[in-house]
Amino acid sequence: MKFRMKPLAAVVALSAAGLAMPAVADGTIEGRVTDVQNETVYTGAVIRVDELNREVLAGKAGRYRLPKLAAGEYTLQVIVGGQLVDSRSITVIDNENQTVDIILNNSDQPVEEVLVVGQAAQMQRGLDRQRYADNTISVINSDAIGQLPDSNAAEALQRVPGLSIERDQGEGRFVRVRGISPDLNSVTVNGTQLPAPEAGRRAVALDVMPSDLISALVVTKTLTPDMDANAIGGSIEVESLSALDREGLFYSANAKASYDDLTEQTSPAYGVSAGDTFTLEGGQRLGVAGAFSYDKRKFGSDNVETGGSWDEGALEEFELRDYSVERERIGAALNFDLELDANNRFYLRNLYSSFKDDEQRQATIIEFADGQLPGATGDASVERELKDREETQEIMSTTFGGEHFIQDWTLEYALGYSKASEDEPGGIGGAVFTGNSDFSGMGYSNTRKPRVIAPAGFYDAGNYTLDEIEYTEAYTEDKQNSLRVDLTRDLFIADNPSQIKFGAKHTQRTKDQDEDEYAFGGSGQSLADFASGTPDYGLGGFGPEISASAVNALINSMDKDAAYDDEKSRIADYQIEENIDAAYLMANMDMDKLFILAGLRYEATKHDFDGTRYDGSDFTDFSDDNSYSHILPNLQARYKLSESTQVRAAWTNSVVRPTFEQMAPVFSDDGNEAEMGNPELDAMTSANFDLGIEHYTGTAGALSAALFYKDIKDFVYETDLAGSADFVGYDEVITYVNGDGASITGIELAASQKMEMLPAPFDGLLVSANVTYSDSEADISAYDEGTLTEREIDLPNQSDITGNLVIGYEKNGLSLRLATNYKSEYLLEVDDIADETGDIYQSSQTQLDFSAAYDITDQLKVNFDIANITDEPYYTYQDKEKYNAQYEDYGPTYRLGVTFKSF
Repeated sequence: MKFRMKPLAAVVALSAAGLAMPAVADGTIEGRVTDVQNETVYTGAVIRVDELNREVLAGKAGRYRLPKLAAGEYTLQVIVGGQLVDSRSITVIDNENQTVDIILNNSDQPVEEVLVVGQAAQMQRGLDRQRYADNTISVINSDAIGQLPDSNAAEALQRVPGLSIERDQGEGRFVRVRGISPDLNSVTVNGTQLPAPEAGRRAVALDVMPSDLISALVVTKTLTPDMDANAIGGSIEVESLSALDREGLFYSANAKASYDDLTEQTSPAYGVSAGDTFTLEGGQRLGVAGAFSYDKRKFGSDNVETGGSWDEGALEEFELRDYSVERERIGAALNFDLELDANNRFYLRNLYSSFKDDEQRQATIIEFADGQLPGATGDASVERELKDREETQEIMSTTFGGEHFIQDWTLEYALGYSKASEDEPGGIGGAVFTGNSDFSGMGYSNTRKPRVIAPAGFYDAGNYTLDEIEYTEAYTEDKQNSLRVDLTRDLFIADNPSQIKFGAKHTQRTKDQDEDEYAFGGSGQSLADFASGTPDYGLGGFGPEISASAVNALINSMDKDAAYDDEKSRIADYQIEENIDAAYLMANMDMDKLFILAGLRYEATKHDFDGTRYDGSDFTDFSDDNSYSHILPNLQARYKLSESTQVRAAWTNSVVRPTFEQMAPVFSDDGNEAEMGNPELDAMTSANFDLGIEHYTGTAGALSAALFYKDIKDFVYETDLAGSADFVGYDEVITYVNGDGASITGIELAASQKMEMLPAPFDGLLVSANVTYSDSEADISAYDEGTLTEREIDLPNQSDITGNLVIGYEKNGLSLRLATNYKSEYLLEVDDIADETGDIYQSSQTQLDFSAAYDITDQLKVNFDIANITDEPYYTYQDKEKYNAQYEDYGPTYRLGVTFKSF
């Protein structure tokens, strides 16, 4: 691994100068916050020195540290949920580090009990971390992830204000933050950024993260200078399991069975986790924790789509699709923590996830001779197609790091390695059987869910002949190495506790794509030789099902080398190397009611590209490079209006590089049509402005409102350059360009409360609600017959309204939750910049989920979940909602499970 050392050298020089400064004769109080009831640590508790009004938040492993305390007598207070839960006298001695461990819920504790389990407790922990954070964040703790039928991290995050998810086959996969595409947000695990297994993308699908492996999910909406700046919407941090999160040996095991209503399939899921801490001979503490999860789900969907083939209300073509899907997820984590003493610790975090997607798609493609109105009939050509492929996505992440307290300094460092891959060892990209002649009497009913009208011959397999078979082998690999060093110095400025922090990071990333395409000509065989019954299709008539095993047997009997498609294969192969060097300087000051953070981050980016050009007859190797740098200022403040109310304001800047598909060095040009990536693209930048107010109201209670505005420059979009100066005489030239800009303006409103003020049994109620209103715009352009056409659009994938309502109840071991998630319609795709009637929109969606759990004993719990109770479909449309682009139906899913744990 090669590193450019200039930023690191600057850090070393600054740290050496700082460490040479004389020590100040102050004392330090440090310790851990734990709970006696279930032997867990309590992150998020506030530790305050009352006389100095100085406070810190208990962090990882429940640890806190208060340096630079003048000698004397003080009162040490512990605050949870805004309530005082512990108070004690301490004596600080010059030049001494003292350990003061705090045990909550002790029998002699003179305050009310602190909740550590259940819905309210997890909501409270998240709110405490949000309340006392330097910047704007939202937190979901591990236990809270399992409180709803959210089978993975993505589905859990849809409950956070301002977040929504993209689903695939009904399952949550990618996360949007404040309406921003998942490719423009970042995902890290234990501080190490994850690469993306999917070809061409930066977005990481969070459905590969089983909840068993997660300690907490932290969404950062206002980045600080010590964070990677590659997130316009926000950054999602996955904190994995640590043995130091609990005291002593702990373990947990769960088993679940899910039932898919549409396909009537039952699927299993299992998960185990365990950890322990050991005291070594020298007094050091070693923590070892591991987790493993397995999930295999069989399900499917019924689909009908037009792709936007409407012309003034007449339909030109549509497809019937039946999906059969089997997905297998395996997740594993193994983490080590070594505490040499109170001032020195090391950690090693290892994560592995595998996502195997076995998908078969039966399709019937109907193309009318003339545009057809609903109910009318006419001539149409028909194709029947099979796609059958298995792909495996893997993510591996390893992070080694350390933290050291040296007098007034804190030194932190992390060395990270991560790798993501997507392997498709061989699959049927399309086995196409065409009708021997056009069918008469063809039509459809209903423009939202078109149902085919067809004669008997349409359903006869003997009327179709094999036309062609496409076969694909593909492998994508995304590797990343990183080294980060941070130094923090605690000091006082005008008697105000302050910190100065600086550091540097180098990241080296390589994305490789290798694809082989094979095209087999038709053998003249009848579909009757390949038919295997009829799909269980719930949206009308369908016709014969194509046997995947029969098609694969035919492929194996044919000359594969002769079928190799040199053009498609070589054009699809490329390598992109990305190097990012970063350095930052920041400082913060806590002035009683006012907290200020200010700083600067510098990021320099260099890309190296290797790919292939094709001009219609010859291939040419192509290499290029591109470099740019950014200076990103940052200013944030938090002001306490009272002990329960505070205001936040932030001005931050971020930079996101184009996706690998957008800047891929691939060029295909036959003289009339061309398609290419654009290695010369500039990165997108965003100036982000946030203003919010938060009011905390007791146990799991909070009210908040946050305004945000994002001014995005160099927005990247797909366009057609045919007819422009460089492409005169072309019919179509598809590529990507930088736009002038885009913007998003919005407001987030959130409220939550445990209704403990109500009389029994209603005091077990909990309510949580949030809604985000936003508005966006972007300027795009394209050439239409040589004339430049411009248009203003909404940002793609950005809903104007997203919201959640959760009503919960917990008492006497019973826990219930009913949750509604809503997102309004949004622009999905621009088909023609010159004609907005071709735009594709996704319709609004409302999904209702239910979860029930009961504690049989303190260790044994049973739960029952229903996801998608109302069978909400996925629906997209062209221009007007009545004109189908795609309709997909999944049905509800039922889950029954049992959990046994030692705590």
